[in-house]
Amino acid sequence: MKKLVTLILALSMIFAFAGCGASDKPVLKVALSPDFAPMEFVDITKSGQDQYVGFDVTLANFIADELGMELKIEPMSFNACQVAVETKSVDMSISGFSWTEDRAENYNLSDYYYAGDNETEQVIITSKALEGKLAAAADYSGLKVGAQVASLQYDLCKSQLPEDCEIVEIVDLTTALLMLKSGDIDALAVATGNADVLISNNSEDVALSGFIFEVDPKYTANVILLNKEDDELLAKVNEILAKAYENGYYDVWYEEALALAEGENAADVTYDDEGNVAG
Repeated sequence: MKKLVTLILALSMIFAFAGCGASDKPVLKVALSPDFAPMEFVDITKSGQDQYVGFDVTLANFIADELGMELKIEPMSFNACQVAVETKSVDMSISGFSWTEDRAENYNLSDYYYAGDNETEQVIITSKALEGKLAAAADYSGLKVGAQVASLQYDLCKSQLPEDCEIVEIVDLTTALLMLKSGDIDALAVATGNADVLISNNSEDVALSGFIFEVDPKYTANVILLNKEDDELLAKVNEILAKAYENGYYDVWYEEALALAEGENAADVTYDDEGNVAG
């Protein structure tokens, strides 16, 4: 009996130590806005951390693994992602960010990473009835064009569309799509990859306008946002991005994300600034 008790105690201690080891693994907190397929969105067949999928999620997992950390996705609005990095409530944000002068001034920006053709072109989608009929900038005179607040698309609309074109600030693409379908806006500025997904999943209602923005090469890739003080983490992240690039992972990840985003289980889910599902 004493031997049995001793064995049970020994096994209990082993399991206890194993549990401690798992819980002691450092956590990498990454903010993202899962309403931006194929970069980040939700698989409705899953729950918890597993529900968040897309190119940026795959990249976040790769970074966490390379750092020897456990990934924790913190879902929130696109704008809140940036605030979370500033306040250091997360370690970084990976959410389809383009390089901008404002972000370069306020954050540590990673080296570029390349999500297929998602950022290569910036386009405008519109209603099916106007497919191909808004190919020139002048065609948007007097129209309402939606663009996500604090995004590259918003800046491009402001600089390349007519002054009398009303640029409507959109919090998330899910709301923007509903506004486009209902006629509250006439068109919507998005990255090519997002356009592919939105049109594929709503082919009877939306289509390409025919207009393509002129985009400086520095905007045709993505960056990760880190706090200005996190130089050491930035250096590690850049090493990991270089490894992913050298091994040819980006194209594979993007094709997988695009295929999943165009499937029936994919959903863009909007979160508010507090990390709650909106609506």
